[in-house]
Amino acid sequence: MAVRDSGWVQIFSENAQQAYDLGFIGIRLAEKTRYPVIAVMDGFNTSHTTERVEVLDDAVAKGFVGEYSPEKYLLNFEDPISFGPVALQNTYFEFRLDQEKGFSKTKNEYKKICSEFKKLSGRSYKLFDAYRLDDAKEVIVILGSTAGTVREVVDKLRTEGKKVGLLSINFFRPFPYKEVGKELAHIKKIAVLDRAMSIGAYPPLYTEIVNSIYHATHRKIDIASYIYGLGGRDTFQAQIEKVYRDLEEGEVSDKIKYLK
Repeated sequence: MAVRDSGWVQIFSENAQQAYDLGFIGIRLAEKTRYPVIAVMDGFNTSHTTERVEVLDDAVAKGFVGEYSPEKYLLNFEDPISFGPVALQNTYFEFRLDQEKGFSKTKNEYKKICSEFKKLSGRSYKLFDAYRLDDAKEVIVILGSTAGTVREVVDKLRTEGKKVGLLSINFFRPFPYKEVGKELAHIKKIAVLDRAMSIGAYPPLYTEIVNSIYHATHRKIDIASYIYGLGGRDTFQAQIEKVYRDLEEGEVSDKIKYLK
């Protein structure tokens, strides 16, 4: 989250398999678009766990990633070149505008690359994963590994007759505002769970969801903000059930709540 506004593409993974796959997808995307890409996984919750992963054959992986031929090599002694980090007043504004203009195109390129990856692996990746949203009244929106826990709670509460659902965001930068807004426009109550704090402000994912919905519908939707799992702390099903219960009982305000 510390680099979310620096011009890096950010793709979040839910588990070890996704972290592995998105490494290959991220390399292809970075080399195709020439924007840096972070394949994000949760520290400790994903990085320090043991989990089965289906790996690609070396030849298949190499064929998918391909060979990269940069326009300029940093260590080409026959054609030396220097790269400077400084952009002053007469160029910086234009530099940032050009960066923003091209950045928005990475989303469509990501879709194409994911389609290619599905053909060789059988595994599908999207901008986000919508789970049991069609008739849902209360929905949690989240990033990363805790989506798996939320999914289990959704299934449990559905057996009890609760109309709950989940939206797990994968492609965080550039943020798919229109697509997310369209997906959530019919939902009555939403809780956004962030594993990050913005000191003195609302947390990152919450603000993006509010913006997405504001431009998608004029209907008032209750949106609650929760912060959880800081420092890799475990989040349990009972805590997720409490979030859905808060939504159902109308415990929604503009105050941030904490799942400790």
